[in-house]
Amino acid sequence: MPNTVDFNGRPFHFIGIGGIGMSALAHILAERNLPVFGSDIQNSHITERLQAMGAHIFGSQDASNFDIFKTLKHNWQSMASVASGNISSEKAPLPIESSISNPPELGQQLPQVICSTAIHPENAEYKVALELGCPIFHRSDLLAALIAEYQSIAVAGTHGKTTTSSLMAFMLLKAGLDPTILVGGEVNAWEGNARVGHGPYLVAEADESDGSLVKLGAYIGVVTNIELDHPDHYKNLDQLISTFKIFANQCGTIVGCVDCPTLRDYLKPTISYSINPELDADYTVDAVQYLADGVIAQVYERGEAIGLLKLQLLGSHNLSNALAAVAVGRLLNLEFSVIAQAIAEFPGTKRRFEYRGNYGGIQFVDDYAHHPSEIRVTLAAARGRLQNSSGLSSTFSEAAITPIHPGSEIKRVVAIFQPHRYSRTETLLEDFAQCFGDADLVMLTEIYSAGEANPGRINGQQLAARIAENHPHVDYQPSLDAVKTRLCKLLKPGDLVLFLGAGNLNRVIPEVMAFFQSDDNSGIHPTVGV
Repeated sequence: MPNTVDFNGRPFHFIGIGGIGMSALAHILAERNLPVFGSDIQNSHITERLQAMGAHIFGSQDASNFDIFKTLKHNWQSMASVASGNISSEKAPLPIESSISNPPELGQQLPQVICSTAIHPENAEYKVALELGCPIFHRSDLLAALIAEYQSIAVAGTHGKTTTSSLMAFMLLKAGLDPTILVGGEVNAWEGNARVGHGPYLVAEADESDGSLVKLGAYIGVVTNIELDHPDHYKNLDQLISTFKIFANQCGTIVGCVDCPTLRDYLKPTISYSINPELDADYTVDAVQYLADGVIAQVYERGEAIGLLKLQLLGSHNLSNALAAVAVGRLLNLEFSVIAQAIAEFPGTKRRFEYRGNYGGIQFVDDYAHHPSEIRVTLAAARGRLQNSSGLSSTFSEAAITPIHPGSEIKRVVAIFQPHRYSRTETLLEDFAQCFGDADLVMLTEIYSAGEANPGRINGQQLAARIAENHPHVDYQPSLDAVKTRLCKLLKPGDLVLFLGAGNLNRVIPEVMAFFQSDDNSGIHPTVGV
């Protein structure tokens, strides 16, 4: 079995191609006119987009999906044509049947199989790939191979990876550097989570969740923070620190946020940034204004003021993310004016304080926050919006991802949270119990397992009870249907409603918005518990 990824025309098969990380990798390969196959048990706009690019996607994860590779007389000519660039990126899905006079040997036809940590050894496709002798790679192996082809910028950290990497990618795009992009969220600027450019740079989100971060090394490594998460993989903080140290040692330059004491003490970045001027970082800020529609700050580079930074994103955590982009931009010799213009125009990433609409005087926001630290800073940003909403100035354009207009005063922050994974909920129970202070009302639903077995030691109702020991208004609803029904009864004009979590909670948002958009709910805004 080869130990290197082959980009010379051999097909790829992704088990679970619709995932946010897997689909980004598949997108890059399809854009490079390599033959891409994959499977996913759920159809989505992501899989549909990949199919439109020419990927052949199976709607189930069955061993029979590999029959196409076991048959000697098949579509190898089509694959070779794709690999040589004879079919455009607008091509239809590859045909299943084709006949050629001299098919290659079976070993040459077997695909390179890409899987993530989520794929169980008993998965039918995984088992048949082993039986056939297919080269099998973890998604991080493919990412590492792509990173090695460019002057890459890999963004790691427990929190903020997606926003920070997207900000940097947007900055390079606006600067005319035509980057290749692989991020863990969807950005309208490049219509998805990936983009193939023709410039020398690749910007990638580098995930630490399963320890595969140790496989990555980049021209520039960025670390936003280090905090214990993913207790299903890491037994303690020391193990996590060791993973980040290996990553840092494999990067040419490390840009790091010294606001994080763990990062400051153990990583010692080459270039530092901080939103706290007292820490004497290479890049810092002062005169910070947190507004209802963004942030303004004066930026300093090694003690010298270099200009004003404006961003459409909310909160101190996003100011920190933007400062990381400044540090990387300056390292690449970009003028600060170019950097600042790009950051000011960046509209944000989907599911990161993503504004979904205003219906019945209620503002709906979707956010991926699923760790106590993420919840805390997201709710702090929402509380800041509430405090500033009545005196809003038109600082930014109407393109802001979280628009609010004069007269749209916010009176209450409502947090709807779906816990993610039993292991995280149990390990961080005390932190979860104390992170909802900036919400006026908290609603919880049952834990989203994300494939974990239920150990029977923790559930959503128990977490709600612990939060209620620190918060006066906590409501538990056991299912998404119950959440939807309850919200339709208790929400009222002036509410800013945040749907928080990495699971499927956001599926209820359109239905709740539709209820408040309809004509038959006038007057149904009772005050419940607050």
